[in-house]
Amino acid sequence: MDILVTYDVATDTPAGRRRLRHVANACVAYGQRVQKSVFECSLTAEQRERLEHRLLGIIDSDADSLRIYRLSTGPGGVRAYGVRPDVDFKEPLVL
Repeated sequence: MDILVTYDVATDTPAGRRRLRHVANACVAYGQRVQKSVFECSLTAEQRERLEHRLLGIIDSDADSLRIYRLSTGPGGVRAYGVRPDVDFKEPLVL
């Protein structure tokens, strides 16, 4: 399933800045950064559950925000404009 992970972590304390790094690192392990706090991920149901569990263990629910959206990637499901190219997760990634 294709999902979009967005987060807003309060960074007014050293602990908040640490949480921000941990959330970003968790998302990098599962997907592609498309904006500073937005990741697109193509995951199995089990991977999605693992990522969600990991993120919920990091954030402070009293200070931070985490949203996970399921994407419709069929025709017209996602439109990307600007400097970041659209990434097709189904194609081989050439580095």
